[in-house]
Amino acid sequence: MLLLSFILLVVVFHSVVVPLKAVIMNLISIGAAFGVMVAIFQWGYVDSVFGLGKEGPIDAWVPMMMFAIVFGLSMDYEVFLLARVREEYDRTGDNSRAVADGLTATGRVISAAALIMVCVFGAFVLVPERALKLIGFGLAIAVFIDATVVRLVLVPSVMELMGKANWWAPSWLARILPRIRVESGPEAAPARAPGGD
Repeated sequence: MLLLSFILLVVVFHSVVVPLKAVIMNLISIGAAFGVMVAIFQWGYVDSVFGLGKEGPIDAWVPMMMFAIVFGLSMDYEVFLLARVREEYDRTGDNSRAVADGLTATGRVISAAALIMVCVFGAFVLVPERALKLIGFGLAIAVFIDATVVRLVLVPSVMELMGKANWWAPSWLARILPRIRVESGPEAAPARAPGGD
């Protein structure tokens, strides 16, 4: 999954640095969520809040399932943010402005989508079955960390610090990669209805 995601992002953004950063940031989100899950469900911290009764081992299927789901959601946020940043960078050539404008344009949408998912996944904490509590809490905390700390703080900060190095790729690689546009340009604007103002 990591390698395939890296390759796809290299093809889309014509950069080696941005895909590597995306994979690392996604692993940070997942790792943080795993840590919180272990602290609560395995070590028993604040177990009275979640009604677990006593601590116990994490079910073996949960980390694999969480990794697949959270990595997919994280990559979705990443591509959404990076597409806007790249669009601004191609238009202005100013990395700092592109990061600021990209974050401004996507921050509210990312936050709103994450809030909905946190509420949906968090609802599973209310059911009596421990396995459902575990996966629901894990997904909710992973999405929360990814959409707040990682996607809206760490990613823009790292991109700001790296400057134009974000978009570096070997010249031979840039020549052979196809042009793929994630964002919709003016040519893709919907046609107006006949007789409309």
